[in-house]
Amino acid sequence: MVIFVNDLFSLTENPLDRIPYMLGLAGIFRTIACVGDSLSSGEFEVKGKNPGDKSLYLDMFEYSWGQFMARDLGSKVYNFSRGGMTARWYLESFAEEMGYWDKEKAAQAYIMALGVNDLFGSDQDGILGSFEDIHIGEPDKNADNFAGNYARIIERYKKISPKAHFFLITMPVENREEESKKQGHNELLYKIAGAYSHTHVIDLNKYAPKYDGDFKKKFYLNGHMNPAGYLFTAKMFEAYIEHIILSEPEEFYQVGLIGSPHYDERLEK
Repeated sequence: MVIFVNDLFSLTENPLDRIPYMLGLAGIFRTIACVGDSLSSGEFEVKGKNPGDKSLYLDMFEYSWGQFMARDLGSKVYNFSRGGMTARWYLESFAEEMGYWDKEKAAQAYIMALGVNDLFGSDQDGILGSFEDIHIGEPDKNADNFAGNYARIIERYKKISPKAHFFLITMPVENREEESKKQGHNELLYKIAGAYSHTHVIDLNKYAPKYDGDFKKKFYLNGHMNPAGYLFTAKMFEAYIEHIILSEPEEFYQVGLIGSPHYDERLEK
């Protein structure tokens, strides 16, 4: 395929149509925090060698899509994640215990990849909630469900890094009965993105390949991704963020000034 220079700036394509020909614009973010669960942690599922053995789950952060992005972009990327993570657990104890609210770890961008364990985990109530459960600017009034807790995490980080950009990840399509729940999750994230400044959706549900048997044969190891899968995910996120930057350039003019006293709010949209 021949790609002409002018085509690099064409916005007629979808966000994930052309992953190999990126400019690397996601690299304008020099600090990125990845808030998520096992799929944000480079987790590998290792099956037991004997019948009846339980699987072993290993968070291998060096293989996470966040660290693949760090190596691609030259940015500092934090793994604010752990296998099994939920929005409630993150808020109630995990982030505090790990120091993830520390001002010293303020980031220019936060990639939010939560929801799988909240909605489908065996130890969770599976209650998605709705946008009506969120009180913008008054997060303590939010409901104790996924919607309310997810928005509380966003608002907590907006206090730590007020001009940071947030990228909310939808769940890709699989051959599962729970696809209708994912649609509710998608709709919620779009409403949340519309309610907060500098907040965008990375819609894997709409644009990523279907995570079917053929996909998993290439990119999965048992129930979680293999190294190629995490690297592929990093490429998708880089491509999608680049597409957003090219689509809304005025949103990103001052990324280099995030966290500094020189950020000019008069230039906000």
